[in-house]
Amino acid sequence: MMRWEDPSADFALVLHPVDAKRDVARKYPRLARILPGAVIELLTRFWPPVVLSRVNGIHSEATGSSIDGWLLACPLTNRQMAELPPLAVYDRIVRAGRLGQTRGARILGLGGMGGILADRGVTVAQRLNMPVTNGDSLTVAAAIAVLKGAAEDRGLSLKDATAAVVGASGGIGLACAEVLAPQVAQLIVVGRREIRVSQARAEAEAAGGSRVRMSTEMDAVLKADIIVAAASGPRPLLKSHHLKPGAIVCDVARPPNVSSEVEREREDVMLLGGGMLHVPGHADFGIDLGLPAGLAYACMVEVMVLALEGRYESYSLGRRIQRDKVGEIGELARKHGFRVSPRVSRRIG
Repeated sequence: MMRWEDPSADFALVLHPVDAKRDVARKYPRLARILPGAVIELLTRFWPPVVLSRVNGIHSEATGSSIDGWLLACPLTNRQMAELPPLAVYDRIVRAGRLGQTRGARILGLGGMGGILADRGVTVAQRLNMPVTNGDSLTVAAAIAVLKGAAEDRGLSLKDATAAVVGASGGIGLACAEVLAPQVAQLIVVGRREIRVSQARAEAEAAGGSRVRMSTEMDAVLKADIIVAAASGPRPLLKSHHLKPGAIVCDVARPPNVSSEVEREREDVMLLGGGMLHVPGHADFGIDLGLPAGLAYACMVEVMVLALEGRYESYSLGRRIQRDKVGEIGELARKHGFRVSPRVSRRIG
């Protein structure tokens, strides 16, 4: 059995491949060169969770303290997680969590999985004797911060703007709607199912929104100055004809909600990835994650912020995201030196 010189860690973070061949190549480049993508994806159904790398070099600007952790892989793609029985998926993620426990991790983050798992980590937390966080609260905080910064760059005041949230009945979309509702002139909540969109409208009004409209049609987005795209689904929903001139779009969905045609055809549209943050210190993730140096997605960062703060607790868990936690984790991230990234390109992630 392999022995690790220093098995202790402040956190562990479970990731999963989006594209089997591309992402497996980051850990096993020779295997990815030999086998076609379809074969690799088939094999990932049977691979056990693996340790990807050791993470170090994360330093708090506020306290000067440092943390380190482990990146772990649950080798199932989004599609496989959707197709396999839920209990089989939970079992694989729990096994990854236990791998983190054997490496001494004190808290487990579910990077990218909060929106895939039906209960957003509740079952995983129940089966592990350690705190679990799904990263949703910081994902929302980062998306709102990105939108505010972009609006300021354009000279647009939120109190005069019309905002739209696509996927408003989902956990992240609903939380974005609740946070935006009291800050904008008008809010449009958009979703597939009328009863759930109606509930989202009621929640946004209860959060302080004075003018909240609802729609099940994507064309309603055409009236919006700023847009959060947070719907789940395999195909893009937002296309060029859905966006008004000069619209600002923050796409936090994985896979993205915004069609690639927008990037090609709409130079006027400000297209933003919603969940990127600079990690303070000289963060070394120990593996190529396909991200610009020093950046990580908010869903990955939340567990790091909690570890720096010494908050070893199940912070974001379940489908309901609490507005007070969105504000709190955003403040804690800023305190320790995590900064929302400026645009790296028109499409991030």
